[in-house]
Amino acid sequence: MSTTAPLPRFAPSLLLLFACAGGLSVANVYYAQPLLDALSADLHIGVSWIGAVIAATQVGSVAALLWLVPLGDRVERRRLMALQTAALMLALLWVAGAGTAMGLLLAMFAVGLLGTAMTQGLIAYAAAAAPAHERGRVVGAAQAGVVIGLLLARLVAGVVADLGGWRTVYLFSAGVMGLTGVLLWRYLPRLAVPIASPRLSLLALLRQQPVLRRRGLLGLLMFTGFGLFWSSMALPLSAPPFRLGHTAIGAFALVGLLGALAAARSGHWSDRGHADRVTRGALLLLLLGWWPLSALHASLGWLVLGVLLLDLAVQALHVTNQSLILAAAPTQAQAQVIAGYMLFYAAGSGLGALLGSAVYAAHGWGAVCWVGAGVSLLALGIFLRGSWTSDGRLRRR
Repeated sequence: MSTTAPLPRFAPSLLLLFACAGGLSVANVYYAQPLLDALSADLHIGVSWIGAVIAATQVGSVAALLWLVPLGDRVERRRLMALQTAALMLALLWVAGAGTAMGLLLAMFAVGLLGTAMTQGLIAYAAAAAPAHERGRVVGAAQAGVVIGLLLARLVAGVVADLGGWRTVYLFSAGVMGLTGVLLWRYLPRLAVPIASPRLSLLALLRQQPVLRRRGLLGLLMFTGFGLFWSSMALPLSAPPFRLGHTAIGAFALVGLLGALAAARSGHWSDRGHADRVTRGALLLLLLGWWPLSALHASLGWLVLGVLLLDLAVQALHVTNQSLILAAAPTQAQAQVIAGYMLFYAAGSGLGALLGSAVYAAHGWGAVCWVGAGVSLLALGIFLRGSWTSDGRLRRR
């Protein structure tokens, strides 16, 4: 009687390192969100333009996805991580010392560039190191670490800023990234550099990867709504009648930790063939979440519920998107494909950041929620339209 040998499993300690490093890297891109009022006052940036600080990091993210993340398919990954960590530390020190609005925007661009390069490079690194049968689970767990870092960034930034000012946030993070770089150099596995393949443009990737086209469009719309909310939330909360401090504003991100738990599970469900069900449910939650958010001025409890729904939806869909895209991508182009997807993410986040502050300044919080609900409804409509064949039967993808 023959027995089947158990399939190898990804080392939990290594998975934890990928998750923690990814979370710490991405946090740098989002520390500014609960600090926008302090940045506006200190550097004399108008409320209608303060969203440009967040948009600058997203422009940096786009540059990283175009030029730095794809290097993971052509350069030894461990060495690349070390160089990027050192450069990110310098960018964080630049932010901490910024004295003008233009200097801050340039420094934020550098933080977005290097923070995104590290974050997405680590996810692609984890996917390349994982056995094929566990790739969805590994990507989901690594992405969960990224989500936790993204959410806790707002709380950490609020606490540290209340204790020592907004500049201390970036000085603190520079030290943390130095320690992270040492751990990555010591423990990341050495992977063989993939056989060189031609560098593909985004248009070529979109032509060759239909999954990337569909999931990228959903990601763009999803993160437009997400960026719209998080880039403008601090403005009504720091104003009358709430007058909340940075710590209190950042604490709302803790509600979204449930979204991170859902994110890890979404990769497992994707491995089991339930990606479309997760997508449909996530998009419905994304739309529904704007209803309690619109009732912010009635009670902060509604805001808590809205944040929970929004983060559950966004993180579940984000992990599902990445799992499907990586599963469809050839091994020698995984970093390029994930970079292509994250371009949609960065474009959506940047657009949402600009829209959020501008719409809030012109029409108030209610208008922000209406725009967010409209974007979410559009994403749901596009997905549902693509899920059915012309004769009314469910399309299997």
